[in-house]
Amino acid sequence: MYPVRRTAPKGAADPGWQRISWDEALDTIAARLTAAAHEYGPESVVFASASPSTSAMSDSIDWVDRLRRAVGSPNFAVYMELCAWGRMGAPQFTFGAPVPAAYMPDLDNAGCILFWGYNPSVARLAHATATTAALRRGAKLVVVDPRRAGLASKADHWLRVRPGTDSALALAMTHVMITHGWYDEDFVRRWTNAPLLVRGDTGELLRADGDPAGYVAWAGRPVRYDPSAGQYEVDESQLDLSGTHVVPTAAGQVVCRPVFAVLAEECARMTPEAEDLTGVPAEEIEACARTLWESRPVAFYTWSGLEQHSNVTQTVRAIDVLYTLTGCLDAPGGNVLFSAVPSNPVAPRAAPAEQVHTLGFAERPLGPARLGFVTGSALYEAALGGRVRALLTFGANLVMAHGDTARGRKALAAVDFVAHADLFLNPTAELADIVLPVAAAFEAEALRIGFETSQDAQSLVQLRTPLAAPRGEARSDLQIVFALAERLGVGDQFFGGDIEAAFRHQLEPAGITLEQLRDNPAGVRVPLTTAYRKYRDTGFRTPTRKIELYSETLGAAGAPPLPAYSEPATSPRSRPDLAAEFPLVLTCAKSLWFCESQHRGIAALRKSTPDPQVELHPDTAAARGIAAGDWVRISTPAGSVRARAKFNAGLDPSVVCGQHGWWQGCADLDLSGYPVEGPGSANLNLVLPQQPGDPISDSAPLRSSLCDITPL
Repeated sequence: MYPVRRTAPKGAADPGWQRISWDEALDTIAARLTAAAHEYGPESVVFASASPSTSAMSDSIDWVDRLRRAVGSPNFAVYMELCAWGRMGAPQFTFGAPVPAAYMPDLDNAGCILFWGYNPSVARLAHATATTAALRRGAKLVVVDPRRAGLASKADHWLRVRPGTDSALALAMTHVMITHGWYDEDFVRRWTNAPLLVRGDTGELLRADGDPAGYVAWAGRPVRYDPSAGQYEVDESQLDLSGTHVVPTAAGQVVCRPVFAVLAEECARMTPEAEDLTGVPAEEIEACARTLWESRPVAFYTWSGLEQHSNVTQTVRAIDVLYTLTGCLDAPGGNVLFSAVPSNPVAPRAAPAEQVHTLGFAERPLGPARLGFVTGSALYEAALGGRVRALLTFGANLVMAHGDTARGRKALAAVDFVAHADLFLNPTAELADIVLPVAAAFEAEALRIGFETSQDAQSLVQLRTPLAAPRGEARSDLQIVFALAERLGVGDQFFGGDIEAAFRHQLEPAGITLEQLRDNPAGVRVPLTTAYRKYRDTGFRTPTRKIELYSETLGAAGAPPLPAYSEPATSPRSRPDLAAEFPLVLTCAKSLWFCESQHRGIAALRKSTPDPQVELHPDTAAARGIAAGDWVRISTPAGSVRARAKFNAGLDPSVVCGQHGWWQGCADLDLSGYPVEGPGSANLNLVLPQQPGDPISDSAPLRSSLCDITPL
């Protein structure tokens, strides 16, 4: 309700919150951020935000990003490795673009829809309703998920994959498609780097003699490819995709094969093991591949179900290569970069010179830090090492959202100054020095230029007007950002604190005024035309200007240049020493009734799920003497937490599925909360690790680890 400051030491049972004025709160925050940047460098200051995909930070995150850049901080913690890497970061190595984060599924025109590790029924209702409409008109649906949840019950193919083995499944499906000729050969030849030759001696792409920037393909003879022009010496129709060729070079003859031939061999090598690794029968793999080919165009989407694993980058690479074979990228009914309403950007992309100072860049230069984002593990390590001196968070419940909660609490307690802006006090706010009260989304004005889910949605511009007054002295995130900008001496970049002026600046290229939007609460539409297959004019933003089945960028970093399978770092196969005590694979999924770590205090929602749950197969429960509804202990190598057993006969008996985010009580239902750590905790992330993470992105294995379930 009001700004408060801590009066007791961090770690005390009662923070001793004391009400203060907005002026005191904002002045203190600005002074502490400035002092930290001056004494320890701007890299000692970290900004953090709740994910805009799952919170009202969608209204203001770009302005938070603009603020941290204006004050010189290279560090922004937004859960990129847990909630965006598979859609935005990893696809850059294949497409040079965020597919499917920006190239959205054209569900209205798709012949086949592929959801991989994604349940729109609890994540994006616009996709769920559009998919239901597509199924009514005859579209096919393929769902890859360890659980038969949401639309999976209506799928033509539901592939019950073992958590963390998705890349093996994708490689096996790719093998089937290549073997049967179920791929768009013309698209692959013209628009991917499939024809480029791979040296048999080094495994690297062959370069033209005397031209390190040029590549070589085979068309009855060696032919040069110039990536700067995106052209071969011959028409692409003459290029070979198979065979072994001896190429004369200045250093002697080199045996080479096209990228596509090497890819085909790698996928064939994986196929005999795929059924055993993934749990998906070989006949289902082939049937699904047939559907993807025969029911084109294919539109696909994936989300955090794939991102929270120790092998996410290679998994996404494998799925992206599989999708490439369909030839549906940026085509009607495929994944399309819809036209956008012209607008002035709020936070342009950071310059590479800034990114080298981002926490974690030195250890993982190709990961989220390359895009200016800090991972949870990198943040905690830097904080515990004294390299983070000030932290400003907007709704980011870091303690509950990241793995290894106990380490996270120690890390936040080690930071000299933490300020947190939120609607409610939560476990992260409890470790702050100052907490600012934030107005709820429907208590604040916000501008939205385009809604990403379809071309029709992208054409809509809305100004959301408040439906109720803020509680107490709460202010919107935007008001907080603009007020801080003034105190931090960068008010000129925030229109002198005038939010309306900022909105007008954003809208200027579209020719829309705030007055028009206020007169039309449902929004104003800007006529837009979808341009398809834009790559024909521009190529792709990759080193070869082609879709990169073979990634030299990854190869130069010591990672596999072609998609490869690696067993999850903590699984019964990779850690047989742990499997005897922890024989079950533990994954997790969000509840239909709550949003991440929020809303369990709302009686209307909590009454549907009063207690934390863990899903397990009835046979798994029976073998342990567990009945439905029993309180059970979920034990991992990191400790144990509690939940109620919920039976799910659709799960593999070796897999159990928990829920993260449990801490809140609900006074209206007389339900007490749960401690964040210690005896009686129901906080799943307390016993889930951050490491070993993905070697490229540092993504934590929150959805593929080991556990056992025992009665309490």
